[in-house]
Amino acid sequence: MKALILAEDGFEDLELFYPYYRLKEEGIDVTIASSKEKIVGKYGYAIETDAKYDAIDPSSYDCLVIPGGKSPERVRLNKNAIEITRYFFEKNKPVAIICHGAQVLISAGVVKGRNIACWYGIKDDVIAAGGNFIDGVAVDGNLVSARFPKDLPEWMREFIKLLRKD
Repeated sequence: MKALILAEDGFEDLELFYPYYRLKEEGIDVTIASSKEKIVGKYGYAIETDAKYDAIDPSSYDCLVIPGGKSPERVRLNKNAIEITRYFFEKNKPVAIICHGAQVLISAGVVKGRNIACWYGIKDDVIAAGGNFIDGVAVDGNLVSARFPKDLPEWMREFIKLLRKD
């Protein structure tokens, strides 16, 4: 199984590293895609990326993870990252987002009618895009979403359950 993480500078460190290593513990091959070769998190932790967005063939991946922080504000500006995100929803493949990750879904136009947990500061954006804000971890079909780092264990537990169903 292969997982894809979309991230840019300013990612919430725990929200990238926690799923990155949790998925690896499950034996899943994880690729980090970005517009840069190295990205730095909100608290200064850096990580080398594996590929640029334009080099990603989304059909080669089984699931998608979008961490929060300020990263989604930058991810959503890249048309290739948006197309990758749309692909996962069109194919109904598992997607995990947390915090501001919903911003990428809003830009991809895949929020309408979905139950989505996110950081409180963007809940009105989710609602304006036609989504239903959930104050906790939400599982809606192929999408598992969460609000903030305190949700990490439940978020990943639900996402792993979803991956094991496929």
